[in-house]
Amino acid sequence: MTLDSAPPPALERRVTSVSRRRRTLGERVYLVEVARGLGITIRHLLKNLFGRTRFYTTVFPEVKTVFPPRFRARHRLTKKEDGSPRCTACMCCATACPAGCIYIEAAEAPDPTVEKYPKTFDIDALVCIYCGYCVEACPCDAIRMDTGLFPPAGFERAQFVDDKDTLLSRVGIGPTEGEPGGVAPISGPRLENC
Repeated sequence: MTLDSAPPPALERRVTSVSRRRRTLGERVYLVEVARGLGITIRHLLKNLFGRTRFYTTVFPEVKTVFPPRFRARHRLTKKEDGSPRCTACMCCATACPAGCIYIEAAEAPDPTVEKYPKTFDIDALVCIYCGYCVEACPCDAIRMDTGLFPPAGFERAQFVDDKDTLLSRVGIGPTEGEPGGVAPISGPRLENC
């Protein structure tokens, strides 16, 4: 069967021909559409220049943005009552992290009641996607994202890596139990060995 021959009778019944209308020269060159797009752009420009009542910008350093109660901000490590990190270096947060931005090196703790502690605990903020899986995976409630801090800005890659001391020095400002959006700290059998 060649391309010039007619299709078989079974296919002839299913094939429908569609006639398309011929486009005008203006539609083929898109001049009308380009002019309409420029008209919309110029209209928005004039509205912003002369109708200043509807600006949606904020003055950032003077006016702080109010975050919702469940905003996932920069990470922090919580401490025990004696000031030591609550983290037991179980690697659950590093395993749950889909971006692989958490690096933990475990060491034996000097306290005989504690099996191990994180010798190093680093989070690379350039790789982190701020999903919160590390917070959900931690059995000891050792890592939280309630600092209220934006992801960082800097000029060198080293400025984006948070080490253990930095993570322990951050303070949480998130809602506590009883406040709207507040969550009670994890309790029960999960925290017995932490």
